[in-house]
Amino acid sequence: MHSSARSTFISGALVASIAVMLVTVSASPDREWTLTIEPVTSPAAKESSAPQLTTADRAILSWMERAGSQATLKMSERMPTGWSSPRSVVSGADLVVNAADVPSVMALADGSLAAAWIQENGPDPEAYNLKVAWSKDGGATWSAPASPHHDGTQTQHGFASLFQAPGAGLGLVWLDGRTTDPDSPNATDNMSLRSTTFTTAGKQLREVAIDTRVCECCPTSVATTSEGPIVAFRNRSPKEVRDIYVSRLAAGRWTTPVAVHNDNWEIDACPVNGPAVSASGRTVAVAWFNAIKEEGKAFVAFSRDGGRTFGSPVRVDDVSATGHVDVELLKDGSAAVSWIEFANQRSQFKVRRIEPDGNRSVAHTIAGAGEGRPAGNPRMSRGPHELLFAWTETNAGASQVRTARAAIE
Repeated sequence: MHSSARSTFISGALVASIAVMLVTVSASPDREWTLTIEPVTSPAAKESSAPQLTTADRAILSWMERAGSQATLKMSERMPTGWSSPRSVVSGADLVVNAADVPSVMALADGSLAAAWIQENGPDPEAYNLKVAWSKDGGATWSAPASPHHDGTQTQHGFASLFQAPGAGLGLVWLDGRTTDPDSPNATDNMSLRSTTFTTAGKQLREVAIDTRVCECCPTSVATTSEGPIVAFRNRSPKEVRDIYVSRLAAGRWTTPVAVHNDNWEIDACPVNGPAVSASGRTVAVAWFNAIKEEGKAFVAFSRDGGRTFGSPVRVDDVSATGHVDVELLKDGSAAVSWIEFANQRSQFKVRRIEPDGNRSVAHTIAGAGEGRPAGNPRMSRGPHELLFAWTETNAGASQVRTARAAIE
């Protein structure tokens, strides 16, 4: 087993275009936001990483653990008294442990659970398959795994996002590298964004391409509006502009992707920094990162028409961000946005409340104030009365998934 590392990730020297950006700034000094971050005992053991939080009908935490050559995908459900005892989904020496391309476990509307992970496919460390499985008994047992893609190439298939498919069971989107197959005479460097649906019985329906040229290794994100699912992803133009786009699943078809904002971030490598999307009714919030002029910044923008159009971006960070954002809409129409702030040679996992008019709250630090450091992609999710947080904390060379909560009205 290995930790797959991207060879195309962004280097210290960022190739960026000079872009004129209309960015909403706070209309007033940062407002108070009473938020108490409370540690919650994590169900993850030592040598754990790659956390993911999903909150559909129930809040589910998933992560990877290592023991020798074996890796195990585990899950736990949020209960009134804390996290439930962890359950194993799948184990093996060929499971890929990757800080950016993390597995997921999600509760579906029929009460079942769906899980997705990545598994080695050939000698190339960047060649792996996406696998999915289902549990009808709360994670005690799982079905035989299946792959949503059937191209048979030893290329990358991953960065999946799961969602409840309208009128069906599991929906998912993923990044697919089938056209990059080095054994093909017509190979290109185009990574595509693809989608498919499985019925509640586990039968796969049609597989489609949403976009045929996207950023190679930036995580995707899906939310569900009152009109259906919406996916946010980092696109890739022929001129290497890698801005954030969305596509909506409407009347059974994915719409032509549109930009959330024209940052015009031109960069010849993948920044390994995907967007996050949250939805409630026809309100959508998308958070993202860019590093134009080598200045790392995090933003959020709101849509009131189901993701067709977006308002001006609001800057989220205070000094300098390394991204790895997440976003959750709150009941009053504002959004809680989390990100990694880098200042004074320290990385901190932070969260603040942003209103659509640009007003920001004070920022609260979730992790990174002590000896441990947040690593990878921290996650945030909203339950009925709380925000949940999960992150990988590194300390003295060891890593462990940590969790926390904050009560919200």
